[in-house]
Amino acid sequence: MLKDQTAIVGIGETRFAKRLEDTEWALACQAIKAALDDAGIDPSEVDAMGCFNQETTPEFDIARSLGFGDVHFFNQVAHGGGAACGVLGQVAMAVACGVANVGVVWRSRKRGDPSKRQWAGVQPRIADHWKWSRPHGLLRPVDEVAVTMRRYMHEFNVTREQLATVALSQRAYANNNPKAIMADKTLSLDDYLSGRMISDPLCLYDNCLESDGAIALVLVRSTDVDRHQQPVYLHAFSQGMSPQHQLMTDYHGHNPLQSSSWTTAANLWRQSDIQPSDIKLAQIYDAFSPMILYCLEAYGFCGRGEAADFIADGGMSQQGRLPVNTSGGSLSEVYLHGMNLLTEAVRQLRGEAANQVAAADSCLVATCDSTPNGAVVLRR
Repeated sequence: MLKDQTAIVGIGETRFAKRLEDTEWALACQAIKAALDDAGIDPSEVDAMGCFNQETTPEFDIARSLGFGDVHFFNQVAHGGGAACGVLGQVAMAVACGVANVGVVWRSRKRGDPSKRQWAGVQPRIADHWKWSRPHGLLRPVDEVAVTMRRYMHEFNVTREQLATVALSQRAYANNNPKAIMADKTLSLDDYLSGRMISDPLCLYDNCLESDGAIALVLVRSTDVDRHQQPVYLHAFSQGMSPQHQLMTDYHGHNPLQSSSWTTAANLWRQSDIQPSDIKLAQIYDAFSPMILYCLEAYGFCGRGEAADFIADGGMSQQGRLPVNTSGGSLSEVYLHGMNLLTEAVRQLRGEAANQVAAADSCLVATCDSTPNGAVVLRR
């Protein structure tokens, strides 16, 4: 069993900004080297690698550039924002079962470059699964999430003022995080309500940043942690894809408001000795703010239709029942397909976070609710 058999012993990040001059390759190398330095591990010891299938920094380029030795495992995980925990978990399995000894995972993106924005292009003809939604005006991920949020608001009598709590809470975290892109930009409820509408009912502040940067993590077997940075153990891991799900839209399942997160959550908690009532904080993928509400329910922190009241009552604040996205998340720290959620979880469990949660000894990290996805439980 994977439980507690591997540990994260190094994290590394580049500077975050709306636009950086370095290439995605250079940013990836910087983040991975920083993570290895944090762990006290020489690059020649790395023999397992994991990244996203949308990554433009191939494994061989990274290995050659940083001076890796023989590599025994490498993988890529699909589905963008749903991939971060899958990348980490799959490399952890390779290390735990002895295929490899030292693993690195990374994400490097230059979203500030319009040519790197996946949804900016226009196809002359749609022949794949998008043909079921694009002709009806669902052109971007925000449009698809907006449809589900409008339905959620109708079913559970949720207001925009309640939804605003997500953006406001994460901006408050970012205002106390010097590395956050939005560190110096406050956000009020009036600002939120007057924000430009992107896809009704989602306004500008319900959407993630477009930003540049890179993040990396290093993990080893738990038996090898003594000479490294304070370990953070990977306690449980699962990926999930529910019946009828496809990329982004989940309109074809029996209930579009019960996404693949429910599949992931059930399998995750089945493996875990640490249950939702024990979790001290969570880092939840937030390309769009409704995903926080959906995941709070899917992972069992509140009942169906109760998430809006949970956050409006301060539940995701630093002193709340479950502090969420304590670095500012994708809405206010940086958008790197959720990899910053993993590094923030590690900082919290090490006791090094800018918005440190008292007695933080366990953390859920969950990836994109709207895609096939994954999640991990990390513990100190």
